[in-house]
Amino acid sequence: MRYLDEFRDPELAQKLLDEIHTLTTKHWAIMEICGGQTHSIIRNGMDQLLPDKIELIHGPGCPVCVTPLEIIDKALAIAARPEVIFCSFGDMLRVPGSRSDLFQVKSEGGDVRVVYSPLDALKLAQANPDREVVFLGIGFETTAPANAMAVYQAKQLGLTNFSMLVSHVLVPPAMAAIMQSPDNRVQAFLAAGHVCSVMGYWQYQALIDHYHVPIVVTGFEPLDVLAGIKQAVEQLEMGRAELANAYARAVTFRGNHPAQQMLADVFEVGDRTWRGIGSIPQSGWRLRDAYSAYDAELKFAVTGIRTQESTLCHSGDVLRGRIKPNACPSFGKQCTPRTPLGATMVSSEGACAAYYQYGRFIELETA
Repeated sequence: MRYLDEFRDPELAQKLLDEIHTLTTKHWAIMEICGGQTHSIIRNGMDQLLPDKIELIHGPGCPVCVTPLEIIDKALAIAARPEVIFCSFGDMLRVPGSRSDLFQVKSEGGDVRVVYSPLDALKLAQANPDREVVFLGIGFETTAPANAMAVYQAKQLGLTNFSMLVSHVLVPPAMAAIMQSPDNRVQAFLAAGHVCSVMGYWQYQALIDHYHVPIVVTGFEPLDVLAGIKQAVEQLEMGRAELANAYARAVTFRGNHPAQQMLADVFEVGDRTWRGIGSIPQSGWRLRDAYSAYDAELKFAVTGIRTQESTLCHSGDVLRGRIKPNACPSFGKQCTPRTPLGATMVSSEGACAAYYQYGRFIELETA
């Protein structure tokens, strides 16, 4: 805790805020990519302490939030099969599909289990050779190496009863899609530090060159976020668009090379659907042909499942930065953490959950 407290020091935070206030002369819209950053901002009230001219736009950086509805429905279909032990991280069990969630499948007799690592699911497959063990592999580049390692080890061990339902997405193509949107307002990005710890941040230079937008790699503690915002504002005020690293204690330019090698061996890049956003070209990973025997979509023949989002849920507009969560008509009414319409309210990193947990809807109603 002492180490973390160093990045939560209120005096240092006030100093950074004062410097940001001094720097800011124009209106700027800055998007934080990661949901962890969003929660840090809302929990600590940083957006309310910044100059009025700075708007923080909450980006699509929550892996649970962007997992498409059709993947959830595929997971439900597989988990309901009697021969299957379906494994997932706990935050996915309450994400609503078209008609139910994994908790309901479990209550109806499905063997749904919470695990803390894909390697836990691999051990279950070894211990239960007469059952099919399926792991729901979702997330950004951060969680992908461990999932790739699980598939790699399954092949090395010759396991035939292990497979993975893959829904991995990549951050840079999503940032490009946001910049290409006709109603885009983003003028700078705070890049997700944990993603960059795996992949490095060299690949963001192409986005800067094409869109002339500053990108600052940023961490998650209050001082990390404020330092990232300060560097972004400095560039914007001076008319610069450069790549900067405000999270050097965890991120290097090239990233984690062994992890990248494992990803390249197991996965290949392809088009991927993002919940509430739609299909983004070359924005996700899928298993290579050499590992197709471990693809749960193929093994259980659920590739044809297609879905349609709820018309009451505006999470797509939240994920694209078009609206704040409390501007959705369903927010805090039909949609709450107990009765979520979309994944942005379910996930512990979702922007809607952050606004609800820290009472932002109360301010809107009483204003």
